[in-house]
Amino acid sequence: MRRGRSRPPCAAPAALLIPLLLLLPLTACDRLAAARAEPAAAGGPAQDADRGRRTPPVVDHVRTDDPVVFLTYDDSAERDPAFAGLVRERRLPVTLFLTGTVAGPAYGDLARLRPFGASLQNHTLDHRSLRGLPYAGQRAEICGQQTKLRSRFGVRAHLFRPPHGTYDTTTLRAAADCGITALVLWRATLDADGALTCTRGEPRLHPGDIIAVDPDHPTATNLTARTERLLKTIEEQGLRVGNLEDYV
Repeated sequence: MRRGRSRPPCAAPAALLIPLLLLLPLTACDRLAAARAEPAAAGGPAQDADRGRRTPPVVDHVRTDDPVVFLTYDDSAERDPAFAGLVRERRLPVTLFLTGTVAGPAYGDLARLRPFGASLQNHTLDHRSLRGLPYAGQRAEICGQQTKLRSRFGVRAHLFRPPHGTYDTTTLRAAADCGITALVLWRATLDADGALTCTRGEPRLHPGDIIAVDPDHPTATNLTARTERLLKTIEEQGLRVGNLEDYV
């Protein structure tokens, strides 16, 4: 955290900044909550009106009384070798949402974290924004990455994070057809200087919160150092890191 600044553990973004944030270019993982679509779908499975099928719920928080929060990372976490060491040493049950064309070359390094608690999940093949794409295109992005994860590591991913956090009802249909059981967003983000920002609700962590960490933010400090500070904050609030797969 930068010197001379003091923020609560999960500071809510100032309302006056929202119009400016919406003008910023999207980052690799696009942590702006305003980019999310279809908020009414969050919290439970929806019914596909055309086919009568149940579609996956969209979650940014898990309902639980357990004192746990969940750490999630999108792409490129392998660029900081010390991060893998931290996962091994602490046996952290982190969730890694992988894009085929981004994380593909380092899949082997990420897969070796699985025995230490890491979970490999789906973030599409090419990191395309899915909202507005036809069904065939969305299905190819999601199912294609399902096939890649399964063929390389025997992983049958059931969690999916849409690129940029954007989706529509077609995304939910395609995800269901590809074997996805939940779309995972986030209630808190870890920003470039290691501070937490909540997307909604009370500006502090709560049991069941899903935290998104951007591994390759262009101005971010060291990923491992940021994660270590986050772990300290989590522990100070009487919480621990849980395994998202055990709850969703």
